[in-house]
Amino acid sequence: MWAARWLLLATLVAMSRAKALGRCQLAQLLQELDGYRGYSLADWLCMAFYESNFDTAAKSVNADGSTSFGIFQINNRLWCTDERSPSENLCRVACADLLTSDITDDIICAKKIVRHPQGMDAW
Repeated sequence: MWAARWLLLATLVAMSRAKALGRCQLAQLLQELDGYRGYSLADWLCMAFYESNFDTAAKSVNADGSTSFGIFQINNRLWCTDERSPSENLCRVACADLLTSDITDDIICAKKIVRHPQGMDAW
C-alpha cells in the first residue's frame, strides 16, 4: 500500500512539472520570438508542434543515440547536458530543465540555436 501511494505521489509531482500547452497559450508565451532572426511566430509554433506536439515534457531518442528534450526538442549532443552523454552544452542548461512547464530556458536556448548559420534548419 505504501509503495502505491509513493508511486501516485511521484506521478503527480512529475505531471505538475510539465504539460502540453495549447496553441494559443504557446503563442502568448512565444510573442517575443515573432520576427526574431526573420522567423515569424507562425514558424515557431509550427516547429514546436512538429517537434513535440506542444508538450513541454517531450523526450525522444534519435537514430544517432542522442536525445532531444522539451517543447523544441533541443538535442543533448550540442545544446544541453545530461548525465548520460558528453555535450558541448552551448546553451549552458541541464537537459532536464527543458522538460518543465516553464519554457523560459527553452526559449533562451532556441534563440541561441537560430543564431547559428543553420538557423531554424537546425531542427
